[in-house]
Amino acid sequence: MMIYGIRARTLKFSYKKIVRPVLFLFDPELMHRVFIKIGSFIGSNPITKWFTNIAFNYQDSILQQNILGLKFINPVGLAAGFDKNGQMVSAMEDVGFGFVEIGSMTASPCAGNPGKRFERLIKENSLWVHFGLNNLGASMNYNRIKDQKFRIPVGVSVAKTNSKETIDPEAGLKDYLFTINTFKNKADFFVLNISCPNAFGGCTFAEPKLFDSLAKDVGALNVKQPIFVKLSPDLSKQNLDKIIAIAAKYNISGFICTNLTKEHNIDQGGISGKLLEKKADSVLSYVYKKAKQTKHKFTIIGTGGVFNAEDAYKKIKLGANLVQLVTSLIYEGPQVVGHINRDLVKLLKRDGYRNISEAVGKDAK
Repeated sequence: MMIYGIRARTLKFSYKKIVRPVLFLFDPELMHRVFIKIGSFIGSNPITKWFTNIAFNYQDSILQQNILGLKFINPVGLAAGFDKNGQMVSAMEDVGFGFVEIGSMTASPCAGNPGKRFERLIKENSLWVHFGLNNLGASMNYNRIKDQKFRIPVGVSVAKTNSKETIDPEAGLKDYLFTINTFKNKADFFVLNISCPNAFGGCTFAEPKLFDSLAKDVGALNVKQPIFVKLSPDLSKQNLDKIIAIAAKYNISGFICTNLTKEHNIDQGGISGKLLEKKADSVLSYVYKKAKQTKHKFTIIGTGGVFNAEDAYKKIKLGANLVQLVTSLIYEGPQVVGHINRDLVKLLKRDGYRNISEAVGKDAK
């Protein structure tokens, strides 16, 4: 751990003092595309994969969990929205993530929203995002990764195509089902993205009646993988209660708390990072306590504002089995994953836990 700590501090200093100032001189969406290409190259070459693993990866058995039939070597995952087309999974497993969620993917290729759609809110350690579900489409992405082998669980976030055609509920349902059927022999888990604030027509399937139809039709597919639902932080408690009840009825496996927020006086898009954290934690805590009142056991993934081990630990003790991040990867660099895992070990040992699963929900009130 000492050797890793010296290496980690060096990487952190190099990224924050040298690399990030240069990167932040350029358009954020351009830099995102550049990093996708770099990550894709790193993951395709055994030598670069080995160097990445040596430089960044940190694991400890105290962080391992078996959840829903899947082995998670640590609780820190890459949230959807960063690797929309599944081009960086191989590199991300060497960076040290315990799991990766790719997408969101849609049935048809989608260019996303026009105009400016990505902005750094540097003082707030946050991002403004208005991509609009841009991706290459389910079929193209499946054909590219279907023969690849990964060491960590890989989930596919599923959304309806961002177009006028999918405003019709029946068309939207078919869109979700097509992508799930396309990846049913590849994904380790699926996430129903009913909460993207950037799509044409809004979050229609967050409305309980339509969500009931979606959950029913997805259940009828009889896929073997766990199914999660990604919730909006802006939902009312009444709406959350109904979604939780419907999810229990159709044996949905769990929830991701949460997607982007539309608060903070914005007309379009959504906000991630530290500006989201408080609201995301509030929803996580509420969902955990409400879900415990059902007879169905749910798994919860907490995301929104995870920048360090304390942030991750807070979500775990509020009820999250796993956590995810994206924004801190941009602000802190790829070494943030190893930092969180290393410091989580310290926090768990300090509090006398033998495994991270023992800490789940300990601060839920």
